Amino acid sequence: MKNIIIAIDGPAGSGKSTIAKLIAKKHSLTYLDTGAMYRMVAFFSLENNVDLNDELSVKKMMEEIRLDINNEQFMVNNKDVSKEIRTPEITRIVSKIASIKQIRENLVQLQREIAKGKNSILDGRDIGTVVFPNADLKIFLIASPEERAKRRMKDYEMKGINEESYEEVLSALKHRDHIDMTREESPLKKAENSIEIDSSNLSIVEICDEISKYILKLGE
Repeated sequence: MKNIIIAIDGPAGSGKSTIAKLIAKKHSLTYLDTGAMYRMVAFFSLENNVDLNDELSVKKMMEEIRLDINNEQFMVNNKDVSKEIRTPEITRIVSKIASIKQIRENLVQLQREIAKGKNSILDGRDIGTVVFPNADLKIFLIASPEERAKRRMKDYEMKGINEESYEEVLSALKHRDHIDMTREESPLKKAENSIEIDSSNLSIVEICDEISKYILKLGE
C-alpha cells in the first residue's frame, strides 16, 4: 500500500482508539489519536484557566500551546500529560473544546500535516467527513451506550480512577453523544461511503479481523 488513509469514526467509548492502534500495528500504519489532541487542548485550558467563551482567549491559547505525540506519550508544552488527559475531569469538557471552530480548524490542519505522505489510520468523529473526506477506507464504529459505559468503567479501573459510578458514566456518554451529534462544527455522523460496524457484541479480535478484510482489498 502507498499513501493509504483509513478513517475510523464513531461515538465515545466505541473502541475506536483501541482498534486503530491494533490495526496500525498489524498493517504497519502510522496511527494518529485525534481524540487525544482535543484532550490535550482541554488539559491546557484547565491548567491556564482559559475562558472558552472568549474568542481572543481561545486564539491566544492556540498560539501558545504545543502538542507532541510520540507513540503512547502525549506532551503539552514539553509536559507529559498522558495520564492526566484520560481523567473524568477532562472527559467532561472535551466536547466543549471540540465544538469550538478555531480549535477544530487548527487541529484538523495539524492532523492533515502529520498524516501527509504516510500510510495512516486516524480515529475521531469527523475523520471521514471533514479531515479526510477522500479517505481510502472509512469505518463507522458504534456500540450501545450501556456497552460503552462498561468499557469506560473498565478503562478507569485499570488506570486506578474511581471518581464516577456506572450510572454517571452512562449519563455522561449519552450527553456527549447528543453534543457531538448536534454541534455546529463538524458534528458526529456517518460518512455516506463508510462501513458501519457494531462492536457491542464483538471481541477486539473479531473487529480487527473484519476491518483487516477491507484493508487487504485496498491492495487488490
